[in-house]
Amino acid sequence: MQLILISGLSGSGKSVALRSLEDAGFFCVDNLPATMLPEAVALYHDYGYSHIAISVDTRSHQTLGALPQEMDKLRAAGIDIRLIFFEAKQPVLVKRFSETRRSHPLSGMGLSLEECIEMEMELLAPVAEQGIRMDTSELSANTLKSWVRQLVESDSSRLTLMFQSFGFKHGVPLDADFVFDVRCLPNPHYIPELRPLTGKDQAIIDYFAGEPKVAEMIADIQTMLEKWLPEFRQENRSYLTVAIGCTGGQHRSVFIAETLARRFAHEQVLLRHRQLQRAGCD
Repeated sequence: MQLILISGLSGSGKSVALRSLEDAGFFCVDNLPATMLPEAVALYHDYGYSHIAISVDTRSHQTLGALPQEMDKLRAAGIDIRLIFFEAKQPVLVKRFSETRRSHPLSGMGLSLEECIEMEMELLAPVAEQGIRMDTSELSANTLKSWVRQLVESDSSRLTLMFQSFGFKHGVPLDADFVFDVRCLPNPHYIPELRPLTGKDQAIIDYFAGEPKVAEMIADIQTMLEKWLPEFRQENRSYLTVAIGCTGGQHRSVFIAETLARRFAHEQVLLRHRQLQRAGCD
């Protein structure tokens, strides 16, 4: 049985992710109290379901403290379990709630929307530590669906190394384990004929091939990761996000993320370009 647990901040895309998994053939349950997980999984197993996705969040906040223990019980029973934690920056969440005119699940406590979000972050902090974090601040619904499907299709018994390019002017990804700033490198943006291209285009690849500092930066990042990946494996990490940032997330960071993904092809690798996804270029 494969069990995907969905959790995270209200308005961060949990419902979109759950619908995506339902479309992929998962039996989905929304807002299940954590203490009911073992009983529910046993019941669904008896009914013959082998792929299950369950949302556990602050709508049942009274039981959240039991989630780590319940997950341990399921793993001990041989269940392939993975928790995906969705989050987004506070201004983004406020905007989403304003646009949809939905009330926050904690709004009945007499708090403002901003206070509800802050309280929810505190309540979910221990849960976030248990899962694979996904920052949806800059993601469209289609991109989110695609990234979730890629994640659940990966081998959960192996560490997944995710390279993500981004633009600093759009904010640092909340889900990054390592952030490398490559804004010090030569920028094709200032060459008119290269400006509209991306780090995946051959002209940009040729441009960076003639820049020794770019090769040096890539080699340094590669050396650091090769040194420390064994340590992360010993900690039973299932997911490691390496974010590469330049100014706009179009040229330098994309090229370097692509290059690193090829150099670590012997690992289980996912590759994401946050700003290109947002612009529809990837």
